[in-house]
Amino acid sequence: MSFVKEFKEFAVKGNVVDLAVGIIIGTAFGKIVSSVVADIVMPPIGLLINGVNFSDLVITLKAAVGNNPAVVIAYGKFIQTILDFIIISLAIFSLVKILNKLRPKEAHEAALTKQEALLTEIRDLLKDIKR
Repeated sequence: MSFVKEFKEFAVKGNVVDLAVGIIIGTAFGKIVSSVVADIVMPPIGLLINGVNFSDLVITLKAAVGNNPAVVIAYGKFIQTILDFIIISLAIFSLVKILNKLRPKEAHEAALTKQEALLTEIRDLLKDIKR
């Protein structure tokens, strides 16, 4: 099998294409979420803390001297990154939850074998006894 043929076979497999689409959509979604955080969520939070811009919050270890920049601990950027992560996590969690509700319920109960149905009945009876 030639190298070109093998590569073509690899590149057009469903998993590779699905992964590429997922990465592209994920990148676009990341930009949307970053915009929501930076442009919608953070301004009100900044107002609540008297207009403090998180990215400006630093601890200066050594002041700038001549052409040498200041040495700082940029804890404000760290706070911003944590807030971004929390908001992105909440957005993804909410999206997955909504998608799960929209997805049709599987008829799992109907597909049970006789043995599984009997075990399910026994489990339910044991739950009732414990109460």
